[in-house]
Amino acid sequence: MKTINEHIKKQEFVSFYLLYGDEDYLKRQMKERLVGALVNDDDTMNFASFEGKKVDQEEILDLAETLPFFSKYRVIVLDNTELGKKCDETFLKRMEGFPDTTIMIFIEKSIDKRSKIYKFIHKNGYAAEMTIQNEKQLMQWVAAILKKEGKVITSQNAAYFLHKVGTDMNMIRNEIDKLIVYTSDRKEITKRDIDEICSVEITGKIFDMLEAIALRQQKKALNLYYELLELKEPPLKILALLIRQCNQLLLVKSMSAQGMQNREIGKKGGIHPFVVGKLLKQAQTFSADQLKHMIKACGEMDEGIKTGRYTDRIGIELLIVDFSGR
Repeated sequence: MKTINEHIKKQEFVSFYLLYGDEDYLKRQMKERLVGALVNDDDTMNFASFEGKKVDQEEILDLAETLPFFSKYRVIVLDNTELGKKCDETFLKRMEGFPDTTIMIFIEKSIDKRSKIYKFIHKNGYAAEMTIQNEKQLMQWVAAILKKEGKVITSQNAAYFLHKVGTDMNMIRNEIDKLIVYTSDRKEITKRDIDEICSVEITGKIFDMLEAIALRQQKKALNLYYELLELKEPPLKILALLIRQCNQLLLVKSMSAQGMQNREIGKKGGIHPFVVGKLLKQAQTFSADQLKHMIKACGEMDEGIKTGRYTDRIGIELLIVDFSGR
């Protein structure tokens, strides 16, 4: 990202950019920054965008080989077309002959670094991986956005905010905007503001689900699961987060038993000390054997779902019934 920002700052661009990785927000932001620096907003003559697998390669190539019209560059965006993952020899060969005035931006979820297209872009352009940001980076980003708006938030409240809304940057940005409007002329963002206005992300509901399981509140645990389903959350994603949460609980429980303090646990586990405190409190309601059983059961259910022995929705429901009945 730093390299692309330098290209924009110096107005010195390469012919090919590949933006890939799991963080869609960063890919979109970088694409918009690049496009904004290369062509005017209303320049439909020199800008083209193609999305999805069913694109006309010949049309793309013809455009790329055409000189710009009263502009320095012709910009072509290929958004999840998979041409940045794999393309035929003809496509690659014609890319070699593109005029210097053509800039092509590939956006992909994942790539194969062994592929010919990746090697070509790596040699003739720039490939940037947009990864999921860690908690420290997200907290800094949240604080920076709020600072621009004349707002402040404590480190503890920023960690609480992330724990509640999750790590998806689109979600975080939306919730920050809500906080800014909600607090109006008031400068400080408080925990009460977060509770009043912010939506609970899926990980927060998973935390609450485990809380209900620990207290044997089977109906509440199942209702939380049904709420996630109503929000169109895929059951397998819920299962993956349930496994992740159980692993985190077992990790902090084990480290705490070794005499480690919250800050040390957080540093070694990559978890903010504030979140460590919440996890430790919840971990006290489970024994290590219970957590190991739950992790093993989740893994077996994952295999059972993928091999067709269970449907995903019913399989996870059975797990919740099992865990909350023990």
